[in-house]
Amino acid sequence: MQQPIEVFDWHRILIKELPWTFLGEVAFRTVFMFVILLTALTVSGKREVRQLSIYELVLVIGLGSAAGDPMFYDDVPLSSAVVVFIVMMGCYKLATYLSDHYGKVRNVLEGKPTYVVENGRVLVKNLKNEDMTREELFAGLRVESIANLGQVKTAIMEPNGQLSIFQFKEHEVLAGLPIMPRELDRRTGRLDKPGTYACYTCGYVERFDKPVEAPVCQHCGESKWCTTNRED
Repeated sequence: MQQPIEVFDWHRILIKELPWTFLGEVAFRTVFMFVILLTALTVSGKREVRQLSIYELVLVIGLGSAAGDPMFYDDVPLSSAVVVFIVMMGCYKLATYLSDHYGKVRNVLEGKPTYVVENGRVLVKNLKNEDMTREELFAGLRVESIANLGQVKTAIMEPNGQLSIFQFKEHEVLAGLPIMPRELDRRTGRLDKPGTYACYTCGYVERFDKPVEAPVCQHCGESKWCTTNRED
Protein backbone atom coordinates (compact mmCIF):
# COMPACT_ATOMS: atom_id res chain seq x y z
CA MET A 1 0.00 0.00 0.00
CA GLN A 2 1.37 3.40 -1.00
CA GLN A 3 2.43 5.58 1.90
CA PRO A 4 0.74 8.99 2.16
CA ILE A 5 2.79 11.92 0.94
CA GLU A 6 4.29 14.08 3.65
CA VAL A 7 3.80 17.71 2.71
CA PHE A 8 7.00 19.79 2.56
CA ASP A 9 9.25 16.78 2.90
CA TRP A 10 12.36 18.62 1.69
CA HIS A 11 14.37 15.49 1.01
CA ARG A 12 11.60 14.20 -1.28
CA ILE A 13 11.16 17.62 -2.91
CA LEU A 14 14.87 18.07 -3.65
CA ILE A 15 16.19 14.61 -4.45
CA LYS A 16 13.55 12.02 -3.46
CA GLU A 17 15.13 8.59 -2.85
CA LEU A 18 17.84 9.08 -5.47
CA PRO A 19 21.53 9.56 -4.58
CA TRP A 20 22.99 13.02 -5.12
CA THR A 21 25.36 11.55 -7.72
CA PHE A 22 22.29 11.01 -9.90
CA LEU A 23 22.50 14.71 -10.74
CA GLY A 24 25.57 13.89 -12.84
CA GLU A 25 23.43 11.50 -14.87
CA VAL A 26 20.84 14.26 -15.22
CA ALA A 27 23.54 16.54 -16.66
CA PHE A 28 24.57 13.83 -19.14
CA ARG A 29 20.95 13.23 -20.16
CA THR A 30 20.50 16.96 -20.72
CA VAL A 31 23.58 17.30 -22.95
CA PHE A 32 22.45 14.24 -24.90
CA MET A 33 18.95 15.62 -25.44
CA PHE A 34 20.33 19.03 -26.36
CA VAL A 35 22.36 17.41 -29.16
CA ILE A 36 19.34 15.34 -30.27
CA LEU A 37 17.07 18.40 -30.39
CA LEU A 38 19.70 20.46 -32.21
CA THR A 39 20.24 17.70 -34.76
CA ALA A 40 16.52 17.19 -35.33
CA LEU A 41 15.86 20.88 -35.89
CA THR A 42 18.89 21.21 -38.15
CA VAL A 43 17.72 18.33 -40.33
CA SER A 44 14.11 19.53 -40.39
CA GLY A 45 15.14 22.70 -42.20
CA LYS A 46 14.38 26.40 -41.96
CA ARG A 47 10.63 25.99 -42.26
CA GLU A 48 10.45 24.66 -38.72
CA VAL A 49 12.45 27.48 -37.16
CA ARG A 50 10.87 30.80 -38.19
CA GLN A 51 12.06 33.95 -36.38
CA LEU A 52 13.71 32.20 -33.40
CA SER A 53 17.28 31.04 -33.98
CA ILE A 54 17.71 27.27 -33.93
CA TYR A 55 19.55 27.58 -30.60
CA GLU A 56 16.77 29.60 -29.02
CA LEU A 57 14.20 27.08 -30.21
CA VAL A 58 16.15 24.17 -28.70
CA LEU A 59 16.49 26.17 -25.48
CA VAL A 60 12.75 26.91 -25.32
CA ILE A 61 11.84 23.24 -25.90
CA GLY A 62 14.36 21.95 -23.39
CA LEU A 63 13.62 24.45 -20.66
CA GLY A 64 9.88 24.11 -21.19
CA SER A 65 10.05 20.38 -20.63
CA ALA A 66 12.39 20.73 -17.65
CA ALA A 67 10.14 23.34 -16.04
CA GLY A 68 6.89 21.50 -16.63
CA ASP A 69 7.46 18.10 -15.04
CA PRO A 70 8.57 19.28 -11.57
CA MET A 71 5.47 21.48 -11.40
CA PHE A 72 3.07 18.53 -11.67
CA TYR A 73 4.81 15.34 -10.59
CA ASP A 74 5.88 14.74 -7.03
CA ASP A 75 8.40 12.10 -8.13
CA VAL A 76 10.45 14.64 -10.14
CA PRO A 77 12.84 16.42 -7.77
CA LEU A 78 13.47 20.15 -8.23
CA SER A 79 17.22 19.67 -8.08
CA SER A 80 17.11 17.71 -11.34
CA ALA A 81 15.26 20.56 -13.03
CA VAL A 82 17.86 23.03 -11.75
CA VAL A 83 20.67 20.93 -13.22
CA VAL A 84 18.78 20.73 -16.52
CA PHE A 85 18.44 24.52 -16.60
CA ILE A 86 22.12 25.07 -15.84
CA VAL A 87 23.36 22.53 -18.37
CA MET A 88 20.92 23.70 -21.08
CA MET A 89 22.05 27.30 -20.64
CA GLY A 90 25.67 26.16 -20.76
CA CYS A 91 25.07 24.21 -23.96
CA TYR A 92 23.23 27.19 -25.44
CA LYS A 93 26.07 29.58 -24.61
CA LEU A 94 28.67 27.16 -25.99
CA ALA A 95 26.72 26.52 -29.21
CA THR A 96 26.16 30.23 -29.88
CA TYR A 97 29.83 30.98 -29.13
CA LEU A 98 31.00 28.34 -31.61
CA SER A 99 28.51 29.58 -34.17
CA ASP A 100 29.62 33.19 -33.77
CA HIS A 101 33.34 32.39 -34.02
CA TYR A 102 33.46 29.53 -36.52
CA GLY A 103 31.76 29.97 -39.87
CA LYS A 104 31.76 26.26 -40.73
CA VAL A 105 29.92 25.41 -37.52
CA ARG A 106 27.39 28.16 -38.20
CA ASN A 107 26.80 26.98 -41.77
CA VAL A 108 26.26 23.37 -40.68
CA LEU A 109 23.85 24.17 -37.85
CA GLU A 110 22.03 27.23 -39.18
CA GLY A 111 22.49 26.86 -42.93
CA LYS A 112 23.21 29.56 -45.48
CA PRO A 113 20.90 32.09 -47.15
CA THR A 114 19.39 30.44 -50.23
CA TYR A 115 18.17 32.20 -53.36
CA VAL A 116 14.70 30.91 -54.29
CA VAL A 117 13.70 33.54 -56.89
CA GLU A 118 15.92 35.46 -59.30
CA ASN A 119 14.76 37.87 -61.98
CA GLY A 120 11.15 36.72 -61.75
CA ARG A 121 11.91 32.99 -62.01
CA VAL A 122 11.66 30.36 -59.28
CA LEU A 123 14.86 28.41 -58.66
CA VAL A 124 13.09 25.08 -58.36
CA LYS A 125 16.10 23.05 -57.22
CA ASN A 126 16.94 25.49 -54.42
CA LEU A 127 13.32 25.54 -53.34
CA LYS A 128 13.27 21.75 -53.04
CA ASN A 129 16.54 21.79 -51.10
CA GLU A 130 14.88 24.07 -48.55
CA ASP A 131 11.92 21.67 -48.26
CA MET A 132 9.64 24.54 -49.24
CA THR A 133 6.71 24.18 -51.60
CA ARG A 134 5.97 26.57 -54.41
CA GLU A 135 2.61 27.33 -52.78
CA GLU A 136 4.35 28.38 -49.55
CA LEU A 137 6.70 30.62 -51.53
CA PHE A 138 3.81 32.28 -53.35
CA ALA A 139 1.92 32.76 -50.08
CA GLY A 140 4.97 34.52 -48.63
CA LEU A 141 5.18 36.77 -51.69
CA ARG A 142 1.48 37.62 -51.57
CA VAL A 143 1.83 38.70 -47.95
CA GLU A 144 4.17 41.39 -49.30
CA SER A 145 1.49 42.49 -51.81
CA ILE A 146 3.22 40.83 -54.77
CA ALA A 147 0.81 39.57 -57.41
CA ASN A 148 3.24 38.62 -60.16
CA LEU A 149 6.70 37.01 -60.19
CA GLY A 150 7.79 39.68 -62.65
CA GLN A 151 7.85 42.10 -59.71
CA VAL A 152 10.47 40.05 -57.86
CA LYS A 153 14.13 40.75 -58.51
CA THR A 154 15.37 38.42 -55.77
CA ALA A 155 13.86 36.36 -52.97
CA ILE A 156 16.15 34.75 -50.40
CA MET A 157 15.33 32.15 -47.76
CA GLU A 158 17.27 33.28 -44.69
CA PRO A 159 18.79 30.87 -42.11
CA ASN A 160 16.04 31.83 -39.63
CA GLY A 161 13.34 30.74 -42.07
CA GLN A 162 12.27 34.23 -43.07
CA LEU A 163 11.85 35.25 -46.71
CA SER A 164 13.73 38.38 -47.80
CA ILE A 165 12.19 39.93 -50.93
CA PHE A 166 13.71 42.55 -53.23
CA GLN A 167 11.44 43.99 -55.90
CA PHE A 168 12.14 45.61 -59.23
CA LYS A 169 11.41 49.31 -59.48
CA GLU A 170 8.06 50.04 -61.07
CA HIS A 171 9.50 50.79 -64.51
CA GLU A 172 11.66 47.65 -64.41
CA VAL A 173 8.90 45.10 -63.70
CA LEU A 174 9.04 42.10 -66.05
CA ALA A 175 6.36 39.93 -67.58
CA GLY A 176 5.93 37.12 -65.08
CA LEU A 177 3.85 34.33 -63.66
CA PRO A 178 0.74 35.62 -61.85
CA ILE A 179 0.66 34.15 -58.34
CA MET A 180 -2.88 34.99 -57.33
CA PRO A 181 -4.80 31.72 -56.69
CA ARG A 182 -7.56 32.28 -59.25
CA GLU A 183 -5.07 33.09 -62.01
CA LEU A 184 -2.97 30.04 -61.17
CA ASP A 185 -6.10 27.88 -61.40
CA ARG A 186 -6.40 28.90 -65.06
CA ARG A 187 -3.18 27.12 -66.03
CA THR A 188 -3.30 25.16 -69.25
CA GLY A 189 -1.19 22.88 -71.41
CA ARG A 190 -2.65 24.11 -74.68
CA LEU A 191 -1.88 27.65 -75.82
CA ASP A 192 -4.77 28.53 -78.13
CA LYS A 193 -3.50 31.91 -79.23
CA PRO A 194 -0.18 33.73 -79.62
CA GLY A 195 1.09 35.63 -76.63
CA THR A 196 3.52 35.80 -73.72
CA TYR A 197 3.16 32.94 -71.27
CA ALA A 198 4.86 31.95 -68.02
CA CYS A 199 5.66 28.41 -66.93
CA TYR A 200 3.31 27.40 -64.12
CA THR A 201 6.12 25.61 -62.26
CA CYS A 202 9.16 27.90 -62.46
CA GLY A 203 7.82 31.16 -63.91
CA TYR A 204 10.04 31.14 -67.00
CA VAL A 205 8.51 33.51 -69.55
CA GLU A 206 8.38 32.76 -73.26
CA ARG A 207 6.72 34.37 -76.27
CA PHE A 208 4.75 32.07 -78.59
CA ASP A 209 3.85 33.44 -82.02
CA LYS A 210 1.30 30.74 -82.82
CA PRO A 211 -0.93 28.26 -80.97
CA VAL A 212 1.01 25.38 -79.42
CA GLU A 213 -0.04 22.07 -77.88
CA ALA A 214 1.73 21.38 -74.53
CA PRO A 215 5.05 23.20 -75.08
CA VAL A 216 7.80 22.09 -72.69
CA CYS A 217 9.54 24.67 -70.49
CA GLN A 218 13.22 24.70 -71.34
CA HIS A 219 14.17 25.41 -67.72
CA CYS A 220 12.15 22.90 -65.67
CA GLY A 221 10.72 20.53 -68.27
CA GLU A 222 7.08 21.07 -67.27
CA SER A 223 4.29 21.83 -69.74
CA LYS A 224 1.69 23.88 -67.86
CA TRP A 225 1.48 27.60 -68.61
CA CYS A 226 -0.30 30.74 -67.47
CA THR A 227 -0.87 33.94 -69.37
CA THR A 228 1.19 36.90 -68.19
CA ASN A 229 -1.44 39.45 -69.26
CA ARG A 230 1.20 41.26 -71.28
CA GLU A 231 0.84 41.72 -74.99
CA ASP A 232 4.38 42.82 -75.86
